[in-house]
Amino acid sequence: MAIKLRTQRPDKLLKKIVSALREYESLHPSATIDVYRQNSLSVRIRVIDPQFRGQSRVEREEDIWQALYQLPEETMAEVSFLLLLTPHETKDSVANAEFENPRRSRL
Repeated sequence: MAIKLRTQRPDKLLKKIVSALREYESLHPSATIDVYRQNSLSVRIRVIDPQFRGQSRVEREEDIWQALYQLPEETMAEVSFLLLLTPHETKDSVANAEFENPRRSRL
């Protein structure tokens, strides 16, 4: 499934982050990945992957960060919100609700 970029004009750093996530996407074709810039200092990423079932938060993060670690440190620092859920968990997740309907940033 393709990575959904929730912006019409992605900046250079956002494009780099999406490019790094393509590695994860190629290994997890059933995953849904959404990326958007919350404000000038913050990028939010949500990965919904059925393969997360039965995994701890740490286990889920390992593959994602492995893909993101190839980025320069200043680009990685832009990732402020990383939401990793199974499809079932999206229904009850407060963080997912915030991702679906983000509050307007004051920055």
